[in-house]
Amino acid sequence: MIIRQRKAPVREMPHRINEHIKGVKEVRLVGDNVETGVYSLEEAIKIADNLELDLVEISATAVPPVCKIIDYQKFLYQQKKREKEKKAHSTKIVIKEIRFGPQTDDHDFNFKLKHAQEFLKDGNKVKAFVFFKGRSILFKDQGESLLARFAQELEEYGKPEQLPQLEGKRMIITIAPKKAKA
Repeated sequence: MIIRQRKAPVREMPHRINEHIKGVKEVRLVGDNVETGVYSLEEAIKIADNLELDLVEISATAVPPVCKIIDYQKFLYQQKKREKEKKAHSTKIVIKEIRFGPQTDDHDFNFKLKHAQEFLKDGNKVKAFVFFKGRSILFKDQGESLLARFAQELEEYGKPEQLPQLEGKRMIITIAPKKAKA
């Protein structure tokens, strides 16, 4: 019976560290408990070993390359933590669409208006459009007045980003929610 050992996948490191820094003779050294200056690569590695930390190449494009003496695992952990916080604080913009016909009656208009109010309260953008089929394109003015009335009714919930525009067979208006007052 032959047992084959699997090799663990080699992970690519985002930075070159310690002996993996190659092709340079001198590096600019920065970090805590270290005198900032230009050192030979071997000397910088010895300093890092004496402090029981890693020599990490921060800026490879600088002349000479900038290296920092830090605990590399701790550095990666803090970097991931910062990225996660940044992602948590970013907001996603959701655009909800509402479709009208050029001769939409009041009941349907009010029904769709209530939905738009909810969307804007939730912080979503509303993209309302009038879709013209066939010869209904002759009623462009009705579509424009419908969208203007729609924007006016939603004035306290959001503000229009632009006036109604005709794009092909659609007349479109986008309404952004008003910022909540803190």
